Amino acid sequence: MKHWRLWLAAIAVLALAGLYLWWAVDLRWRPATLKRDQTQIAGILQGAGWVSPRPSGPKLYLIAYRDCADCAAFDAAELAKLQAAGVDTRVIMVARAEVNGQARSTAAERATVAQLWIGRDWGLYQRWMAAPLNSWTAPGIPPADGDTARTAVVAAGRQMVEALSPLLKHGGVRFAYPMLIWWDARGAMRACACQQPRSWRYVEDELRP
Repeated sequence: MKHWRLWLAAIAVLALAGLYLWWAVDLRWRPATLKRDQTQIAGILQGAGWVSPRPSGPKLYLIAYRDCADCAAFDAAELAKLQAAGVDTRVIMVARAEVNGQARSTAAERATVAQLWIGRDWGLYQRWMAAPLNSWTAPGIPPADGDTARTAVVAAGRQMVEALSPLLKHGGVRFAYPMLIWWDARGAMRACACQQPRSWRYVEDELRP
């Protein structure tokens, strides 16, 4: 009887180790299916100031901010491939709100975010992303600071994040950057805070034909 207990304990440990390995290697990186609040989430995304080269295929929303390294990595590695496959990559840039009175965005960043939301210029987004992070001065772009209307546009981006966060949480997704939301081939709304490249293959598999 003692030997059987030892064998059963060993089998249980191996099973738990296998489940943990499956979770660590695969399950934790998979996107989630949003089964609640889809209409509200879709409305928030569609009403945001996204920019896109406007292919005619399935829609992918990417929410990011400029000095987010994971966002820039996804942009560099994935956007061109997805666009070549006809995916409508809709990028929503935000200037993050202050925390404890400390700014988390620059004046140039706020000006550029406001202009992207107003002008919906994909070329401007590309120029911004191509520029070295600390060298961008928002050339030719009106400042948002001191301009009531443009400051309100910057605030709208922050309010979008505040509105989306609890809705995504209801679906088991913690808001983080880069935040990706799309619809798969069956029409299910999918979401992923895709900070790791191991998550990106699921996005590719579900959006590329």
